Amino acid sequence: MKTTLLILAICLSQVVFSQQAKKQTIVIQTSAQCDDCKERIEGALNYTKGVKFADLDLETKKVSVQYKTKKINAQEIKDIIAKIGYDADETKANAEAVFKLPKCCQPNGH
Repeated sequence: MKTTLLILAICLSQVVFSQQAKKQTIVIQTSAQCDDCKERIEGALNYTKGVKFADLDLETKKVSVQYKTKKINAQEIKDIIAKIGYDADETKANAEAVFKLPKCCQPNGH
């Protein structure tokens, strides 16, 4: 009986561990400027398959993203941010998308 319980406990711990290993959180430095930027970035990420949540801190311009590693990876998340017009760490913003942003959202108000 003790052996069965031990095996069951080990199996359950493996399941819990594998569930946790599927989620990861990344913090990405962005070029966000204002509340509209926050809404745009969070909106794009929060409606992306595989992203559990995204939260942008405007003071630091850093977005924390929790995601499922089997559905999306960190570079794909950065590419989404860049595609809507913002820098994402070393991934530069899409130039066309930057100029489509409102002036207040563009880096240095271009």
